[in-house]
Amino acid sequence: MNHSKNLNFCGIQVGEKELELIRDTVHDCAGLSRTELAHTLCELLEWRRPNGSLKAHECRRFLEELEAQGFLRLPESQSRTRKAATIMPPADANRVAPSELFEAGLREVSPVILEIVETPEDQRLWREWVGHHHYLGFKVPFGAQLRYFIRVHGSEPRRVGCLQLSSPAWRMAPRDRWIGWNEEERVRGLQRIVQNSRFLILPWVRIPHLASAALAQMARRVATDWEARYAVRPLLLETLVDSARFRGTCYRAANWIFLGTTTGRGRMDREHRRDGAAPKDIFVYPLCRGAREKLRNP
Repeated sequence: MNHSKNLNFCGIQVGEKELELIRDTVHDCAGLSRTELAHTLCELLEWRRPNGSLKAHECRRFLEELEAQGFLRLPESQSRTRKAATIMPPADANRVAPSELFEAGLREVSPVILEIVETPEDQRLWREWVGHHHYLGFKVPFGAQLRYFIRVHGSEPRRVGCLQLSSPAWRMAPRDRWIGWNEEERVRGLQRIVQNSRFLILPWVRIPHLASAALAQMARRVATDWEARYAVRPLLLETLVDSARFRGTCYRAANWIFLGTTTGRGRMDREHRRDGAAPKDIFVYPLCRGAREKLRNP
């Protein structure tokens, strides 16, 4: 019986031969950590991004999926065995939530720009803000990601929000119908879609229309920034809006297209099983003319 017939890694079919190699590597390299195993397997199986970097993060998640399905047994996660060493120290309360509101008109603080999060200190601050103030909190996204601070100017430059772009949902029926692609085209073209997976205007900021201005700036920049990092130029942005909490007003104002509602399955669900997630509204934004046709023929 072929137990691997439905196994996919980032759209690549994983057959019995590959699965046997994965099992043998995990067994023979028992002293390696999960991350080291992921790097080793990516090198053996040539699982790379178009820019040549290893898909190690995705591979580790894939290995953990295989373990959950009973295909193999991984070494214990070091994040569990070294939990005390990975706990972040308490954040500075004033920078996480300043005591004073910041109120202004959009013209007063223009231009609105996006600043890529690069330094360790900026990464920490971004995680703190999203972890404290976004209703979904901070989670490491599956696959590729790109993070920004939203910055305004005026009398003095300041950061007023956070954005995250990451790999798209594996399947979403309304999106896939709108594009009109078949299964082969979808697997091939998914890397040309980027998901806006976090969007936060800090709660002490009161600037009307700031959100739609930030989205417009993101739409102008993302193709170039994503291509510079991953050597793939995206053609479409997508996002999921929890309609029980939000109306998606800023996305509509920024000319995003409403496509429908998700089924409530997880974003990487490949087996059509609900995991308890609430259905969400799907919005997309084409980054070029003819985006749908180009996605079908990337």
